[in-house]
Amino acid sequence: MAAATVVGAPVRAATRGVYTAFTLMGFASASWAARIPQVRDELGLSPSRLGLVLLAIAAGSIVSLVLAGQIVAHFGSRRTVAAMAGLLGIALSGTAIGYQFGVLPVVIALFFAGFANGGWDVAMNVQGTVVERHLGKAIMPRFHAGYSVGTVAGALIGAGAVALHLSVTVHLMISAILVAIIVMLAVQAFLPDEPEDLEPPVPTDPAHAAPPASRVAGALATWREPRTVLIGLFVLAFAFTEGAGLDWISIAMIDGYGVPATVGTLAFATFLAAMTIGRWFGPGWLDRFGRVPVVRALAGVSLVGLALFVFGQAPAVAFIGVLLWGLGASLGFPVGMSAAADDPAHAAPRVSVVATIGYCAFLGGPPLVGFLGDHVTVLKGLLAVAALLAVAIALADAVKPLSAPPRA
Repeated sequence: MAAATVVGAPVRAATRGVYTAFTLMGFASASWAARIPQVRDELGLSPSRLGLVLLAIAAGSIVSLVLAGQIVAHFGSRRTVAAMAGLLGIALSGTAIGYQFGVLPVVIALFFAGFANGGWDVAMNVQGTVVERHLGKAIMPRFHAGYSVGTVAGALIGAGAVALHLSVTVHLMISAILVAIIVMLAVQAFLPDEPEDLEPPVPTDPAHAAPPASRVAGALATWREPRTVLIGLFVLAFAFTEGAGLDWISIAMIDGYGVPATVGTLAFATFLAAMTIGRWFGPGWLDRFGRVPVVRALAGVSLVGLALFVFGQAPAVAFIGVLLWGLGASLGFPVGMSAAADDPAHAAPRVSVVATIGYCAFLGGPPLVGFLGDHVTVLKGLLAVAALLAVAIALADAVKPLSAPPRA
């Protein structure tokens, strides 16, 4: 019993650390998203120009994600998350101040915020799969539920800040500092990224060490694995569905339904609360019904919600649509991350590839919806999400669990 307690305590501590990393990343993201309408108004941006500004986050994320597999493999998930949390704090503070001086400072700050998000995302998902293996049960969706809890908290606090006329600068600066400090402390409990029985033996002769070129070639080979690429496209479809809600629900409610800014932010919070519910109860659904049936059913629920939101004609119906949209979008990303990490020996490069492909949705999504918004309104432009949900349904077979790899 004593040995079990010694082994269990670090895993429990690491579990709390991973929850903290997910939750505060969500809090930081929602704190920014809740103030997008005010930043848009201050800068006088049209929907298409706002979409291009938001593109900076995705561009930074893509650059980071391309490098994230090697960064995490070299530095480990603990140091990577700590460094990226510090960078995000700086970038969010830069956004808080920069929007008062024009578009360019905001774009630069958002690029580095996206860079921090990308590396942080891969590293905490890698650590999440490590904890999941130690626990021996599906828990990844609940880590992502932690992210959603953070987004709900960030959105509600953002709505309160808007109602109290708290400046964007004060709100985001306080959020940035708190997130950076708390995460840097929490990740100290992270476990080693690979179990001891999967770590390669230390060569006694330096000549036997794998050359850097072979390690790079191995990372590039991951991009040629059909299953990994298909999981990435599946995650891309759900990431577009989630990202469109995060970026545009508030603005679509304000412009499309004529509601006050506070109500628009509450609709955004409703979307996030629905995602939290789906991710919290998701592990039970996945264990009972399996990955593929669950994600296909939820994609259908999201389609229904999207239709109600776009064609509801009344704010109350739109809120019901937002609820279903968020619930349906809840499990796609975490299930994709778990599927990418089914083989623990190759978890880091595969999670990096899947996340990189998935984040392309954030690269193309904001300008696409913004472009459509200039021509058919942002509310109608969100119908583009339906096409991506159809792709998710078609590719759901890719996330079937791998059978256990043979052991030497």
